[in-house]
Amino acid sequence: MYSEQELIQACIRQERPAQRQLYERFASKLFATAMRYMKNRSDAEDVLQDSFIKIYQKIDSFRFDCPLEAWLRKIVVNTALKQLQSQPNYMEHTDSQLISDEVEQDEFTLSGFEFTQLMEIVQSLPDGCRTIFNLYAIEGYQHNEIANMLGVTEGTSKSQYSRARTLLQAKLKAMGIAPKAMK
Repeated sequence: MYSEQELIQACIRQERPAQRQLYERFASKLFATAMRYMKNRSDAEDVLQDSFIKIYQKIDSFRFDCPLEAWLRKIVVNTALKQLQSQPNYMEHTDSQLISDEVEQDEFTLSGFEFTQLMEIVQSLPDGCRTIFNLYAIEGYQHNEIANMLGVTEGTSKSQYSRARTLLQAKLKAMGIAPKAMK
């Protein structure tokens, strides 16, 4: 069993046992990240596979200035975004789908939910809403950063996030769960 630094150094040397250990240590967490962005398991598996190819190719660029898991997760997120953006009409929306920024701004919590329940609810969102919800609410990016990442306006990012909040609230209400208003 390698320490994290030994593991990285061995992966830089392209040692197969180290690459296998890196995969085994992080694959399940990174797969969960991919599942948040993709509509189905098959697409998430593709993202995970593509991500690990990039990870192995770029591991020598890891600078130890952040936790290894955060660096790996960023690669998965970027790989998922690239795959999503390659789909036709990915961020397309109509004005009727846009929701005002004046939606309630109270706090929303999802504590007490099982992971699989949360995944199903988030995955049911339209692609653009799901992506922006994940980037903003889970990954912690700001709307201006999301706009730059996705090549959309900051207003589009905000409106898609607002739409995601509203859709999630409606889904929870339909499940008989009365959530606090979403942030």
